[in-house]
Amino acid sequence: MTIAKLGATKDLALLLALSTLWGASYTFIRIGVETIPPITLIAARTLIAGGILLAVIRWRGLSLPKDAVTWRRFLFQACLNSVLPFTLIAWAERTVPAGLATILNSTTPIFTFLLTVLIARHERVAGHKLFGIAAGIAGTCLIVGVEALAGFGHQLWAQLAIVAATVCYAGAAIFGTNFRGLDPVMPAAGSLLCGAVILIPLSLVFDQPWTFRPSWESVLALLCLAVFSTALALVIYFRLLRTLGSVGTTAQAYLRVPIGVAIGVIFLGETLGSTAWAGLLCIIAGVAAMTMPQKTRAGRPASA
Repeated sequence: MTIAKLGATKDLALLLALSTLWGASYTFIRIGVETIPPITLIAARTLIAGGILLAVIRWRGLSLPKDAVTWRRFLFQACLNSVLPFTLIAWAERTVPAGLATILNSTTPIFTFLLTVLIARHERVAGHKLFGIAAGIAGTCLIVGVEALAGFGHQLWAQLAIVAATVCYAGAAIFGTNFRGLDPVMPAAGSLLCGAVILIPLSLVFDQPWTFRPSWESVLALLCLAVFSTALALVIYFRLLRTLGSVGTTAQAYLRVPIGVAIGVIFLGETLGSTAWAGLLCIIAGVAAMTMPQKTRAGRPASA
């Protein structure tokens, strides 16, 4: 197997891991917000995850950048990738059904594609990525099922909040390519710590966390959310941005759909619809197309 093929296999494995970690986050959030207010949940999530990654940086004998320009970028990335979308989704999941939330949030690659073509233009978007987006949308609808759309519009503001979070994720994927020169753990830790600085005061003012008694299930969900679906996931995320680019990396939004359905089948006793397997094949084809390396005229893979 060539080095290029080994690299592509590793990237797809990391993409699957990222999809699993972020796919599980919806369950963790759902359990967490039962007894922990959304702002406090996300503030704790970012603080714990950022602290873990800071400890990893120190353990590796490294140190975070000290220049103001990089930290301003960390702050902006925090707003796009954690502060706004994490809080919006946590608030929305108190009322929006999981299936509909999955559909709405799986549109991240669409917004990433549109922002890339219309504004950023930092990647050449080929026809196979267009096919990947279309196949991913079709697969998502087939897996989740048309019945999941039955509640569309009933919690309009909560649903619009998820769409807004999706646009934030798209912007974060594009802006995150500015950190290609850094070890992936650096922007992950820096953005999370900036997010915690923003969210902790808001939690103290609006939620007054000392006044409530969270259940142990919510606390355990929070810890899993912070350690696995945030700290570990963001390191993988920034690593993939360097190799797959923004459009390819956001393909994990489609992979989260079958993973989320699988979690429901295994742990919640849910059943798959008759079109689920066809949808899974569409998603696999879509992700493969979106993560396919670009080729130059000489036939060599182009950098993402």
